[in-house]
This record gives sequence, C-alpha cells and structure tokens, in this order.
Amino acid sequence: MDSLSATFAALADPTRRAILARLAQGETHVGELVKPLSISGPAVSRHLRVLERAQLIERSVDAQWRVCRLRGPNLHAARDWLDQYRMFWEASLDQLTDLLEEPPSTQVHRKKRKP
Repeated sequence: MDSLSATFAALADPTRRAILARLAQGETHVGELVKPLSISGPAVSRHLRVLERAQLIERSVDAQWRVCRLRGPNLHAARDWLDQYRMFWEASLDQLTDLLEEPPSTQVHRKKRKP
C-alpha cells in the first residue's frame, strides 16, 4: 500500500482521528491516550500500530513510559493532495456564484447564444 493510501486508511477511523487530535496538543504516554477513549488499552495499542505503520505517529520508550508523538510528513502529503481538489471546488463554486449573481437579463442572453 502506498503511503497516501495508508494515511487515508488510518484516518478513516474516528478513534484514530481522536488519538491524532490529542497528539496535536503535544506528545504523551499511551496511558493518557487510553483515559478519554471508551475502549481497552489493547484496542488503543492496535490503533497506535495502524497510525505508526502509516507513519502518522512515532512511539518511543522513556523509562517505563511508552511515549507517542505526531509525525508530520504523511499528514502534509494528504493535505497537499486534498488541496488540489479544494482549489477545484472553490473555483467551481466561485463560477457558480458569479453566474447566480448576474442580472436575469444577462442570463437569458447567454442561454440564447449556446447551440
């Protein structure tokens, strides 16, 4: 699986998105990630493995703590990919706005010119 596909597959799950949202506030240990979630520690560990394989987080050991932190490059790649489509839709919506804001008489003339 390519990295972009792995990123979007990892982001498809709301629990993993919640974990990323928490890590966006700063690194923390796994025990802190488990507290607000209504799932078991082993389930959180499985989600963390998916996020780590997608290279969205990294985990390290600090004494007895398992520390997690965000990794940015694959999130940036996903954002860049989505930005292409955002620009397309913004331009399309701008054109629609322009069309809808035209005076009605101009819109009628435009229709007559089309074959």
